[in-house]
Amino acid sequence: MKKKLIRVTTSDISLDTLIKGQLHFMNQHYEVVGLSNNTGRLKEVGKREGVRVVEVPMHREISLWADLKSLWDLCKIFKRERPFIVHANTPKGSLLAMMAGKLTRVPHRIYTVTGLRYQGAQGMLRIILMTMERITCFCATKVIPEGNGVKMALEHDHITKKPLKVVLNGNINGIDTEYFSAESVARVDKEQPTQAEVANKRAAIRAPLGLSADDFAFVFVGRIVGDKGMNELAACMRKLQTDQPQCKLILVGTFETELDPLNDGNEEFFKTAPSVKYVGYQTDVRPYLLAADTLVFPSYREGFPNVVMQAGAMGLPSIVTDINGCNEIVVDGTNGKIIPPKDETALLAAIEVFLKERGAVAKMAVMARPMIQQRYEQEKVWQALLAEYQALEQTKKNR
Repeated sequence: MKKKLIRVTTSDISLDTLIKGQLHFMNQHYEVVGLSNNTGRLKEVGKREGVRVVEVPMHREISLWADLKSLWDLCKIFKRERPFIVHANTPKGSLLAMMAGKLTRVPHRIYTVTGLRYQGAQGMLRIILMTMERITCFCATKVIPEGNGVKMALEHDHITKKPLKVVLNGNINGIDTEYFSAESVARVDKEQPTQAEVANKRAAIRAPLGLSADDFAFVFVGRIVGDKGMNELAACMRKLQTDQPQCKLILVGTFETELDPLNDGNEEFFKTAPSVKYVGYQTDVRPYLLAADTLVFPSYREGFPNVVMQAGAMGLPSIVTDINGCNEIVVDGTNGKIIPPKDETALLAAIEVFLKERGAVAKMAVMARPMIQQRYEQEKVWQALLAEYQALEQTKKNR
């Protein structure tokens, strides 16, 4: 009989996107149960992954009575299911799952730290968030930082004294490099496309965006908010639209009006400027990565950003900031450029170098995909995590 693994995230959206395919893979070795709040995707996730799913109402924001109810629900489920492993990620789901797991004496409680919410917070909120992080780690029997940057932050901020080990080269789920490839976008009837067909597909995507063969297109994918460095990017594009008319920006994502909105005028600029091609939220970002020449991702803080790996797998070099995750995926001068965060001058200079040094950019593009394949291929990440699970079967139960 296979041992039981319960995989917990706060929301079914995370089960659906952050660890897509992983539950199906692990179900070959364990009896996997997916557990999260249900926003409407949970049943479909279970069907796609071929696993049983359980709904537990959970809220991302701090809500004492609701959180206590969620904790009670988790305790009842863990008592009933008697899992060998509970593995959680995302902040609230992890906190509640690790606490419930400890209370019900689940033998192995794994917490993967994908990002640290207290970073950037101030005052009492920072203290509360750091305390929550410490409690989560205390209740876990094993803490896995998603990358070396997160590992160093956990150590520096004295969040936990537990031994910390990054799985393989980092990232929670790896990248499906067959899916994220130029060929996958150009493929017709399962036939492997030629390079000429890929080039034709790229041109066909660029044309409706108003991009000529001479235009150099940067692409940003993500939430269009201040924390992602979008005010600095707006300032750069304002300057470049006159001085460098061949510089274009493909903008993929959504604006937020309440949580971290852009400075006055920047949303309007991004939506109306001739040099910016705003396409909104897209379920499939691959066509826009294929249409672009370089990813620009000037974020202030990340855990381990998937979009940088996705762009690399599509053969794009990246301009990123020197923050967790980004500075692990990108090797400066090899598959992209690393700049300081919150530095408009450095961002502008990097963009101008990419516009001018097309040959150097082409060399970085050649390196981008193999570097992702070597370090973050999805199957390799899954196998490495499976090895971590299987190692637990050789150890005594942790209480």
